[in-house]
Amino acid sequence: MKRPGTKIILPALLLIAGALGMVGINRTPARAKPDPGTAKAVLCVATTLPERKQWPQELPASGSIVAWQEAVIGAETGGLRITALHADVGSRVRRGQLLAELARDSVQAELRKYQASLASAQASLAQAKANADRARQVRGSGAISEQQVHDYLAAEKTAQANVDLAEAQIAMQRVTLSQTRIVAVDDGIITSRSAVLGQVVASGTELFRMQRQGRLEWQAEVDTRELAQVKEGAEAEVTLPSGELLHGKVRLAAPTLSPTTSRANVLVTLPAGSGAKAGMFASGLIRAGVTGVVAVPDTALVMRDGRSYLFEVGAGNKVTRRTVTAGMHRDGQVQVGGIDVHARIVSSGGAFLSDGDVVRLAKE
Repeated sequence: MKRPGTKIILPALLLIAGALGMVGINRTPARAKPDPGTAKAVLCVATTLPERKQWPQELPASGSIVAWQEAVIGAETGGLRITALHADVGSRVRRGQLLAELARDSVQAELRKYQASLASAQASLAQAKANADRARQVRGSGAISEQQVHDYLAAEKTAQANVDLAEAQIAMQRVTLSQTRIVAVDDGIITSRSAVLGQVVASGTELFRMQRQGRLEWQAEVDTRELAQVKEGAEAEVTLPSGELLHGKVRLAAPTLSPTTSRANVLVTLPAGSGAKAGMFASGLIRAGVTGVVAVPDTALVMRDGRSYLFEVGAGNKVTRRTVTAGMHRDGQVQVGGIDVHARIVSSGGAFLSDGDVVRLAKE
């Protein structure tokens, strides 16, 4: 049988236990909140200072391989047929070497005709000269009239003129005869041949085209801003499609710009006997002297969204992102602009940083 006070005592005990629990909770010490002014280092990084250096200025360029000069060899006389060809495309020829021959029969026949005219004119001159000499001897004696004397002297001059004309015609015909031999105008390589055996040529018809002296040039295109830095005699390196590396020198920087690209042509003389061929496209660089640069390690440069950045370490090891301009690369370093040479920058690990991060410095 239950006692009457049991139902009242049990709830009272539970209420007291709950109150004591609340007091215990309130007496538990609270955790310390982190100090908002103290940031945690996110990365251990190495640092360095930008360096001032003197670097050779190398201007990248590209362009075609062209002939130093071309020569057109054509017919100087017309109406004659090609009877022989002695050179083809790729032939290496010497100045004066016979390349083609034209028909000579009609020219030789014409020459003989003029030679006969000369002989006749010379005979007429001999007779006219004899008459003129006699007229000079008897002049003033009354043997012949003064008018006859003048006629004899005039006939002598006419006969002399006819001889001179015949000699000039013979000389001209001999020139025409020599023009039936088509010869090389210089040492070089035949690059094209339009002459065809049996073709009747007209005066001025192109028969051959040659690359003078076998010399080639690299016609490099450079940016307008770089043209003033290119000097005659500057060294250049040209890489052919085969990978062969050629060393040349700047012969000429064009005085005008291309109207379509607004770029300038620089002509670089290439060494003889190389693997270069006219019409090749090649790339390379032109050494335009020495320039002072501010350089940092390649690993310090961070590329994001098409821009170049460096991270500068400031007070409290807090980093600040600096936008810079990148230039030439050389020996593991890169030229930069827009950074103070006294700024301490992150040399590696910058790709994992954000502006405002706090870093821990590696022992140098």
